[in-house]
Formats: sequence, C-alpha cells, structure tokens
Amino acid sequence: MSETTMSQENPASSQPPGSATAASPPSAPNDFATIYQEHGRQVYYVALRMLGDPAQAEDATHDVFVKVYRNLDRFRGESCIRTWLYRITMNHCQNLLKSWQHRNIHSNADDAIWETSVGPEESPLEVLETQELGGRIQKTLDVLPVEYRKLLLLVADQELSYEQIAQITEQSVDAVRGKLHRARKAFAQHFRTTS
Repeated sequence: MSETTMSQENPASSQPPGSATAASPPSAPNDFATIYQEHGRQVYYVALRMLGDPAQAEDATHDVFVKVYRNLDRFRGESCIRTWLYRITMNHCQNLLKSWQHRNIHSNADDAIWETSVGPEESPLEVLETQELGGRIQKTLDVLPVEYRKLLLLVADQELSYEQIAQITEQSVDAVRGKLHRARKAFAQHFRTTS
C-alpha cells in the first residue's frame, strides 16, 4: 500500500468509520474489500505513528490486513470493526517494536508523517513550523514506553473513547484513565526537553 495508493482511497463512506458491521460480523471477500476500503488509510496511519517509518508502516499495514483476511470469520461482532482492527494493528506494531529493541534497531521519525497534514493553502513558513512541531512530537513519542505511545495515539489521533481504548487494550476503563494521565504527564515532560 503505497502513499500514492493511500491518497487515492476515498476515506469517506456512507457510514462513519467503525460503525459498519458492529452488529453482524463480516464474512465474505466483498466484506473484506469494504473493510480495507473504509479502514486501510487509518490502519496505515496508526502503524506510521507507532513505528515512525513509512516503509515499515506500509509493511505492517499489509501484515495487519493479511491477519484480518485470515481471521475474518473469527470476528464475532461484539465490538465495532474499527476497534478490532486497531487492536490487531497495535499488537502487531508493538511486537515489531519489541523485536527491533531486541536487535537494538530503533525507528526514526520521518518528515513524511507530517507532510500529509499540511494543506496547499499554507505558507512555506507554516509548512516548516508544522513539520518542525511534528518532528518534535514524533521524537517525544519515540522515547515514551510503547504502552504510553499506544494510548496517546488512540485517544489523541484516533479520538477513541476510553471505553473503546479499554476494549482494544484489554484493560478496564479506570486503568486506561490512569495510564493516560501518566502518559500525558510523561509526554509533556519529554516534549519540553525535545529540541
């Protein structure tokens, strides 16, 4: 899934993301195509923010959708499809990060993460400021524990509720609240020291 492919996809659909198939599990290949069409871009974005590298995020997105295709019949519809996809994505990225740490390989922030959020009507100075701020944010996220990074991405970037995050991370809502409080505090401390 290249960035070109990602930008050509239409993220808008007749149903809001995550609302489709919450009551009835998908089962046909057509359902898989719909899931990919509606959620492929967001899965890529979550992987990109977790891993910090566009090529690795592209590979991770591919791996996630292979897992989804193979396990689509196991989706019971007890949660929305978006929650299920994010859980698979977060777990896969977390496993990759653990594997890289074991090999002493670290992901680096890439400007491509932030270039997609810049509009064509912005001045070059605004573009530069956005990219610099984005780089600082990614550097700060990279030094946080994976658990904190995961929670911050789900609440800030994906705008999920505490209940949805609790489902994805298999924790209680109170545990999510407590960890998010600590994650925000750690982020703020590291962000102040990041140049």
